[in-house]
Amino acid sequence: MASPTRATHYQVQKSRRAALIQEWRGYQKSVVRLADVRMEQTAPGVRRGVYTGMDGDRPTRTMDALAHELDPGAVTSVNRHSWDVMVLCVAGWGWAEIDGQRIAWGPGDGLHLPIWSWHRFGNSGDRPCRYLTFSAEPLMWTMGYSIYEDAGRTPAPDLPPRPVQSPGVAGDDPLARRRRRLADEQARRRSGRLHTSWDDLELLNTPRGTRTTFMLDRAIGYQASGMSMVMFEIAPGRGQSMHRQPGEAWLYVLEGNGRSFMGPSWTAARPTPGPRAT
Repeated sequence: MASPTRATHYQVQKSRRAALIQEWRGYQKSVVRLADVRMEQTAPGVRRGVYTGMDGDRPTRTMDALAHELDPGAVTSVNRHSWDVMVLCVAGWGWAEIDGQRIAWGPGDGLHLPIWSWHRFGNSGDRPCRYLTFSAEPLMWTMGYSIYEDAGRTPAPDLPPRPVQSPGVAGDDPLARRRRRLADEQARRRSGRLHTSWDDLELLNTPRGTRTTFMLDRAIGYQASGMSMVMFEIAPGRGQSMHRQPGEAWLYVLEGNGRSFMGPSWTAARPTPGPRAT
C-alpha cells in the first residue's frame, strides 16, 4: 500500500503565507463610511460599533478601530486589558477614569489608556457623546497575549493594582540586565501622559500647505506602545506629498471635503453626513 503524500514544512509555510497576504490585501486601502458602522447596545445607554477589527465585519491583523456612544448619564463598566488604547473624542462631553484619575474631555481631545490600566467612561453632558478607540489588540490576539478583565461597577479604590513588576537588581549577568531593563521600561510606561486637550493644540505649518501636530506620541510625553496620533489640517487646493510607511495607518475625517490617493486611484473623503475613516 502506498504511503500518503506529506507536505514539507516549506510547502506548508508557503501556502500559509500566501493565504495571509491575500487576506491582508482585502483589508488595505479600504474606506468605511459612518453609515457603514452598525452601533449595537452593549449595556444600558452604551453603544459600540466596529470600523475595523475581528469583532466586526472588517477584520484586521494589527490595528482595530471602534466607535463608542454614551447616552447622558451613562457609564461603562470598569475594565482593563493587555493592550493599550488611543482615544479620540469627537462629540459631546464626558469623563474618563484611568487608574482612579478622573479626566474630563470634550470634542477634539485625545486620551491614552496604558496597558493594564483600569478605566471607565461616562457622559457628563445633556446629549449623547461619542469617542473612537484605536488599539493593537488584533496583533496581541495573534500572539496569544490578548487578555480582558471586566470589574463591573467596582469602585476605583477596591480594584487590584496592575501586575507587579519586580524591581531591577544589581549585577552584570543576563538576568540582572533583563530585570533592570524591564523595570526601567515599566516605570516609563506607567508614568506617561494621559490626556491632550483640543484647546492646547498648536498646529504648525508644513511646506506643503498643511498644518500638523501630535496628539499622542512619545515626543510629547506619552508612552504608547508603538502607536501615534496626529492631527492634520489641509488648506484649500493643497495636499500632502506622496508618501508611504511600513506600518498601518488610520485616517479619520473630522470635517471638510477632500480626497486620498491610495494606490492606483483617488478616493473621495467627505464627512457629510458624518465622519468616515480610511
